[in-house]
Amino acid sequence: MKKNFAVLFFLLFIISSIFSQATMPQEKYQEWWNESFPGAPLNAKNEKLLPQISVKGNKFVNSKGDTVVFKGISISDPDKIDHQGAWHKNLFDKLKQLDVMVVRIPVHPIAWRERGVVNYLKLLDQAVEWCTEDSIYIDIDWHSIGNLGENLYQDPMYVTSKTETFNFWRTIARHYAGNNTVAFYELFNEPTLYRGQLGTMTWDEWKNINEHLIFLIRAYDAKGVPLVAGFDWAYDLTPLQYDPINADGIAYVVHPYPHKRTPPYVPKWEEDFGFAANTYPVIATEIGFTLPDSAANYNYGKTIINYFKDKGISWIWWVFDPQWYPNAIKSWKTFQLTNDGKFFEKAIKGQIDAVNELQVK
Repeated sequence: MKKNFAVLFFLLFIISSIFSQATMPQEKYQEWWNESFPGAPLNAKNEKLLPQISVKGNKFVNSKGDTVVFKGISISDPDKIDHQGAWHKNLFDKLKQLDVMVVRIPVHPIAWRERGVVNYLKLLDQAVEWCTEDSIYIDIDWHSIGNLGENLYQDPMYVTSKTETFNFWRTIARHYAGNNTVAFYELFNEPTLYRGQLGTMTWDEWKNINEHLIFLIRAYDAKGVPLVAGFDWAYDLTPLQYDPINADGIAYVVHPYPHKRTPPYVPKWEEDFGFAANTYPVIATEIGFTLPDSAANYNYGKTIINYFKDKGISWIWWVFDPQWYPNAIKSWKTFQLTNDGKFFEKAIKGQIDAVNELQVK
């Protein structure tokens, strides 16, 4: 009798367990076989509203074939701006009031990772929408500083890798393919070996990395213009004299801050990067005041703006932010211009001859 009771109890236990498992809510299973990489094509309704920008000879041209010399400004990282409560349409409306033709958007690797690809793309999509409405082009910049070849970087916020860099550009090119507002893909902000403190890399190695990046981008977007920087924190373009990047439809980047060379500037600029503008489009994606003396900054600013005008070089001022140096505004609330910002405003409107150097302090 006891034996039969034990068997009956065991059967009831088994049946109860099966019933419990059947009625318990099941944990949702991640169907990994249905996953895809983020960054599907945006296909914005106004993606063709602005004329397509392309390269012809040593010029940027629009879809009518007219030469376009860009004048613009860089904002800070959208992730930073959003965390500080200033990521909204008013920011870009203010840039429009300053006659900005192009805005540079620096994407830091650390921000790209921490916010996550999907959420970061939402910020960029907003920028594209707002800029399209204001007829402003965009330069998306992978904002790292260092030696991509040996994975050595100047500061933690710039740490990336070849794999991450290639995946970033695959995502961006796929997502914004065919969007005329996103005119430029700035492949790597400032390559530098930091006087040997960040290892070694030859021009041939750097050239090879960029050619592979361009090939990858064009598999998704054949029309966006890749921008390639030289060594010495994106200053030195002298290797182009003997071994330019093997790709058509690209442009070269230079960051000729005043601390890079002492006056007289023009002969040194011509030797270091200006010569390249005779053959290729060149765009200075960062310029600004970095000297302690206001009169020296004014002399630099007036000289370089006139030099760019003579050479047909496009330029972008650094930086529309109240904290990052050299800052063009005093606060996110008012967008009040600093003296550096006031000089930029005069420069972009072609009024630098009216600037009193004593005001630039």
